[in-house]
Amino acid sequence: MSELNDPRVFFAAERTLLAWNRTSLAWMAFGFVIERFGLFAHLVFSSPGEPLEKGISFWLGIAFVLCGVVIAMLSALQYRKVLKTLKPVEIPHGYRAGLGMLANLVVVVLGMTLIAYLFVGEF
Repeated sequence: MSELNDPRVFFAAERTLLAWNRTSLAWMAFGFVIERFGLFAHLVFSSPGEPLEKGISFWLGIAFVLCGVVIAMLSALQYRKVLKTLKPVEIPHGYRAGLGMLANLVVVVLGMTLIAYLFVGEF
């Protein structure tokens, strides 16, 4: 990938990974807000005792959260590919290169947990 033998190449890849991590978190947060707004609208605009139905806001919110999960997963895989192309001199000695990828994988697990929570309700 690079003939620079410079750790800045590695740090650029890591910054990109973490930018994708923030993007995936934003997608998930937006999806959660959309889903909860549907619940709020149901409570405000429906008659008392009317059963809660999973409407468009539920499915749209789930879609956003799922997109966030996919973004986090794919960015971790892409980062792993980039790491394989780097030479050892481009990664600083003693630096744990996998922590950013671990953070993305934790976001994937938590995103899937959020989807399960939204489908099932209270755990």
